[in-house]
Amino acid sequence: MEIPQTRYARSGQVSVAYQVLGDGPFDLVWTPGAFTNVELIWDDPAEARFRRALASFARLIVFDKRGTGLSDRVGGIADLETRMDDIRAVMDAAESERAAIAGVSEGGPMAVLFAATYPDRTQALVLYGTLPRFVRGSGFPWLEPRHEYLAAWREEALVWGGEESARKLLESQGQEATPELVRYFAARRRQSASPGAVEEMALMNAEIDVRAILPTVRVPTLVAHRADDHLPIEIAREMAGQIPGARMVELPGGPHFPFFGDWESVVAAVRDFVVPICTADRPAEHERVLATVLFTDIVGSTAKSADLGDRGWRELLEQHHARIRQQLVRFRGIELDTADGFFARFDGPARAIRCACAIREALADLDLEIRAGLHTGECELLDTKVAGIAVSIGARVASQAGPGEVLVSQTVKDLVAGSGIEFKERGLAKLKGLPGEWRLYAVAGS
Repeated sequence: MEIPQTRYARSGQVSVAYQVLGDGPFDLVWTPGAFTNVELIWDDPAEARFRRALASFARLIVFDKRGTGLSDRVGGIADLETRMDDIRAVMDAAESERAAIAGVSEGGPMAVLFAATYPDRTQALVLYGTLPRFVRGSGFPWLEPRHEYLAAWREEALVWGGEESARKLLESQGQEATPELVRYFAARRRQSASPGAVEEMALMNAEIDVRAILPTVRVPTLVAHRADDHLPIEIAREMAGQIPGARMVELPGGPHFPFFGDWESVVAAVRDFVVPICTADRPAEHERVLATVLFTDIVGSTAKSADLGDRGWRELLEQHHARIRQQLVRFRGIELDTADGFFARFDGPARAIRCACAIREALADLDLEIRAGLHTGECELLDTKVAGIAVSIGARVASQAGPGEVLVSQTVKDLVAGSGIEFKERGLAKLKGLPGEWRLYAVAGS
């Protein structure tokens, strides 16, 4: 099997490097760990052998995340939503309508987000050696605290690409650190990411938490994890338990990298799971999707309509509607309903937040002030409408917003790490008709 040619997919203004290997009956998109280089991997016999094995039963699509490898070195590491869009861009460029999506290590959260958001393009989801968040948190005791995680990555950045660092990495993976292999891995790390990108990745990952969306994954899912991975297997068990119908496969022994150790068992686990699903020719079913809902409301609409009279108020509403629709088009929002305010859905929370802020600014010279609320959750598709508890939560969050405020739920905040959007905590609130208390955040800057 020949080494594949590197091609580029356009994702917004960024070029994402990808390769296609094999001609199997279905597509397998391999979402990699933190730092890769699609061409240098072929100089490593272990990983080259591993990828050829995957390509023996599927058309394998691999790529470098933006900011790493042969993809454009953008300023900073992009947020989860933007990197999820890169999967779609690569699939489009490779002419892949539907695929099994694999998320490996640091690539797991973006694969989860993609599968939940685009079930119509996801035949199956495979999660290997990954986790829904990267630091210790409430109900998540298995990892180090945030400050220790960041300190460790800062130290790693100081020696990034050095041979001693590469030697320690290989030894941690149970490999003989020969001089040739040490030099190769040191060069590979240098050509995969810069020290600055390493630190920025750590900062973003320290904020990510996709636990809230695990129950919204509605595609067949495999969670595979090695018993002796440095990431505790309890995390994988917890994750599998949160995804409806997920299959958990615990592989014996082994390092973290899937192409080291008993790599054949990893390939077998993936193959045995995805082949029956992806060759069954079942139609795509996507009655439920992960979406971000936005509700806006005009502050003081009753008093303003009384002041302007019916005709004046109608004309003002027409301008209000036109300007909001311009922003919905700009940020890929879908209008669902309107009265004095708007109800819309988005395929990404950062886009939804930026749209809400842009709407607020676009209405300022009309002397109209809005309040807005957003929530990300599972929505049921009903023809051109959506329904479900996420919609109710979004409406209740909006009702808590003050004049001129864009208010979001904890889930939204957790999903936009790395976006540059800043928040001010608004504390806990009781949402009408919903159990418990909900932590809310006001958008402070975008």
